[in-house]
Amino acid sequence: MRVYTQGEYTLMAKRIRQIIKIDEEKCNGCGLCVSACHEGALQIIDGKAKLVSETYCDGLGACLGECPQGALTFESREADEFDEAAVAKHLAPVQVHNHEHKGGGFVCPSAKILDRTHQDAPKKSPAAESTPSELRQWPVKLYLVNPHASYFQDADLLLAADCTAFTLGSFHADFLRDRTLVTGCPKFDDVSGYLDKLTDILAYNSIKSITVVQMEVPCCSGLLRLAQMAVTESRKNIPLESVVISLEGEVKERKPLK
Repeated sequence: MRVYTQGEYTLMAKRIRQIIKIDEEKCNGCGLCVSACHEGALQIIDGKAKLVSETYCDGLGACLGECPQGALTFESREADEFDEAAVAKHLAPVQVHNHEHKGGGFVCPSAKILDRTHQDAPKKSPAAESTPSELRQWPVKLYLVNPHASYFQDADLLLAADCTAFTLGSFHADFLRDRTLVTGCPKFDDVSGYLDKLTDILAYNSIKSITVVQMEVPCCSGLLRLAQMAVTESRKNIPLESVVISLEGEVKERKPLK
């Protein structure tokens, strides 16, 4: 991220990127989008949702599906770059409030406490001496893979949120088998870097299909949005499937998108 210092002010570089757009005529001020935006980029001002700062909008679109009026869309325009440090400073008062009034540190709004260590845990079944891995290549992190690697050619691509393989016990058998894997976390990693790498993978290779496996928490939905944007930018017609894993370790939703 480029910054320029001018006197006592720090100027953020602008670039063309995806950013939220609000149709104020459709917005009724319900506030659902505000709760869904974990960066605090949206607020209700004078009865309407407002983007309070471009630097707070990460472009993932967790807020899009929460608007019952259809007032939220994405547009591609020149905007300030997303700034994680600015978001942390912006959210600091909320973190202090959580610490002082709830006896702990900051908790992501999408978090849910789940304890399966006792009677609600699934029964253990007799295990084989060794369960073979279905992983076909290394590395798997989206940041680390080479878009020109041979394992991407003619591949069925599996784009999985980092937590999914730990949550779904049958992840290897149900989703990893016969697929080429890339993993990431849209909440904590560089979204623009993800988009560039995904677009390159699709542009340089004959990808047969993309399966996006994500957790049910709102911030994880950005992974699907990134896949859709990469398909659009690659100008290819690639079948896309969305899979949502519940916190209880079950497939909550599975559907083709195109």
